Amino acid sequence: MRAYARARGGDEERWGLTGLIHDFDWERHPDLERHPMKGVLVLRAKGWPEDVCRAVLGHAVHSGVPRDTEMAKTLYACDELCGFLVACALILPEKRLDQVEVASVRKKLKRADFARNVNRDDIVTGAAELGVELDPHIAFVLEAMRGISAELGL
Repeated sequence: MRAYARARGGDEERWGLTGLIHDFDWERHPDLERHPMKGVLVLRAKGWPEDVCRAVLGHAVHSGVPRDTEMAKTLYACDELCGFLVACALILPEKRLDQVEVASVRKKLKRADFARNVNRDDIVTGAAELGVELDPHIAFVLEAMRGISAELGL
């Protein structure tokens, strides 16, 4: 999120925080009826800005909230992809993001048995909504994650 904020003229701190908190309620509400709607109720009660709340709601297609800002589109485009890239790294012998390649990510996206909880349609649709081709999007997110790989433990 921070890397895309830098690239697209967004507020790096705001976008970064939105990326960090968007799933904070998942363990408490791990179902489509409550996540992220219950979490956003908490955010609003604590005074979080409406653009952050709408981006959090918009990352979940089932919320019905449109992704009408660059930050919201970026959150949706990066959410599932980040999880998928972590899965791609974790199956490698050294479990490092610097060993993950775009071509191998694309191959794994076609395998329904790999990281089966990751929604491939969200990855593809997210890139399209962001207005970027899928391969450059994967490369961009991968490079951004490599930049914080020590923090991620990868």
